[in-house]
Amino acid sequence: MRILVTGAKGFVGKNLCAQLNNIKDGKAKNYPVVVTEVMEYDLDTDPALLDTYCQKADFVFNLAGVNRPKDQAEFMEGNFGFASTLLDTLKKYKNICPVMLSSSIQATLIGRYGTSDYGKSKLAGEELFFTYAQEIGAKVLIYRFPNLFGKWCRPNYNSAVATFCYNIAHDLPIQVNDCSTLLELLYIDDLVEEMITALQGKEHHCEFDGVETVLKADGRYCAVPTTHKVTLGEIVDLLHQFAEQPTTLVIPEIPFNSFAKKLYSTYLSYLPKEKVAFPLKMNVDSRGSFTELLRSKNSGQVSINISKPGITKGQHWHHTKWEFFIVVSGHGLIQQRKIGSDEVIEFEVSGDKIEAVHMVPGYTHNIINLSETENLVTVMWANEAFDPNNPDTFFEIV
Repeated sequence: MRILVTGAKGFVGKNLCAQLNNIKDGKAKNYPVVVTEVMEYDLDTDPALLDTYCQKADFVFNLAGVNRPKDQAEFMEGNFGFASTLLDTLKKYKNICPVMLSSSIQATLIGRYGTSDYGKSKLAGEELFFTYAQEIGAKVLIYRFPNLFGKWCRPNYNSAVATFCYNIAHDLPIQVNDCSTLLELLYIDDLVEEMITALQGKEHHCEFDGVETVLKADGRYCAVPTTHKVTLGEIVDLLHQFAEQPTTLVIPEIPFNSFAKKLYSTYLSYLPKEKVAFPLKMNVDSRGSFTELLRSKNSGQVSINISKPGITKGQHWHHTKWEFFIVVSGHGLIQQRKIGSDEVIEFEVSGDKIEAVHMVPGYTHNIINLSETENLVTVMWANEAFDPNNPDTFFEIV
């Protein structure tokens, strides 16, 4: 398929074109769609190329539009005027390929959107597309997007999430007038996945109950099926947790497909260079070092242990805590003995054959560096973070 993307340098356009090019170049292999050419059109593109692109296109994503004009009249010119030009050019070449229109929930003109010049221009564009479909029989897909967020979104422009992410990442103040304000948010990767689904003719349809999206197989409009309704206060609280992670080492709960997971990825994309890397506290002594890497609220912690040649570490046991020891460099021996027993079980370990060894509750255990020249480097995972008030750690030689 030859795909035309207008507004290709905007937030949605950049993300969509990046994935379409991944598919075209064979880098994204899990899509049952063939992309042979991605034709990117934006404000700085030679206008003459629009004719060429409209003549060749097998599918058109119209993402071009105006969000923050100097004059309100520019809304209609940018959001309706260019759409007219695009459709007229497709008509000129009798190209009846499917055309997608990026609209906005503001086009409902309901509630606070009732006086929105932006919404009025988007609604006018929608009607233009519906009329076009009736006139020439082309398939049109009109998406009314809610608030969008994700990597590459411009901060301090028209996205509160982008602004909050950027400002908190750069230690700048943010302003929240009402923490209880509820936003419906759509993550950019979910949007892009829907666009690629639309290429396959499997787009999701909907109708609107006021500003609420109601998925419906024969709906007049189209929609991305996954959005998140979150308050401004919840967003800010999560972002502050993310910002504190280099100090606390706590990874917040980020379940699969959750808003928190998507927001964390978005926040990281705004980090300045000086925050991309951060120091860790190394606890160093004559035996080597022990460094905690990460901890989570419910799934324990990960640490790195370095033992110098000939050194033995450990010699303790736990009632309930259990661990994995994973040697990634060097040559060592792990010993374990059940409390009250004389039997010692041993595991020779090496970075040449990486394996995980359970430290069993109720067994005292150690790890010995067998090398006379090399450090022994061990990744250690414990099922619970260390609590100095209840360490569950008792000295006893194996």
